[in-house]
Amino acid sequence: MLRVENKVALVTGASQGIGRCVAERLAAEGATVIGVDMHKVEYDKPSIHSFVLNVTDRAGVKELFHIILERFGRIDILVNNAGITRDALTQKMTEEMWDLVIDVNLKGLFNVTQLVGPQMMEQGGGSIINIASIIGEYGNVGQCNYAATKAGVYGLTKSWAKEFARKGAAVRVNAISPGYVHTAILDTVPENILDDMRKKTMLGRLGEPEEIANAVLFLASDEASYVTGHNLSVNGGMRI
Repeated sequence: MLRVENKVALVTGASQGIGRCVAERLAAEGATVIGVDMHKVEYDKPSIHSFVLNVTDRAGVKELFHIILERFGRIDILVNNAGITRDALTQKMTEEMWDLVIDVNLKGLFNVTQLVGPQMMEQGGGSIINIASIIGEYGNVGQCNYAATKAGVYGLTKSWAKEFARKGAAVRVNAISPGYVHTAILDTVPENILDDMRKKTMLGRLGEPEEIANAVLFLASDEASYVTGHNLSVNGGMRI
């Protein structure tokens, strides 16, 4: 039995890395997936539909939201994965670097969920999964903007878990905090730094995007029907 069969899923930041793996994993388990990103993407699975969207564009988010409802009738799963980094030490961080990361990682997430959450309440249920980060849990040198946004994701997750379950709606809201995952972002990181990351992880390796996608699938499925307001750390034991 497919674990999210006949569900409609919206995945942001779905062109590559974790987002793409999430879209493909949900589709493989029976969901109709709407994958959105800054540019149109081709997928091998016909059940994944690609749309162009900048999550910071409120008008664009609203337009796509209504297109999805018109074409697919509902949204059962929302995966807020879109996010960026603009790293610098605090004293060297420009206002533009700060604002851009805040806009995409926090405002963008809010723009989408502000529409989808109430819709899930109206239809009686749904699962929202916010992709946070180990950096939001523990901070990191040179990433104060990114850390602030990912820590903010936890506050949004807790608040929405309370808001969207009001009036008996079975809407669940959870976060996932990946550790260091082997995506294109790490391709430019020197090998000695990657080795240091591995040594700090109890399992002795970096994560794979598929492992984050598996965690998303669990939280999206009925197997997690009694899990809400939770942050699931998928980091290989990096901060035990």
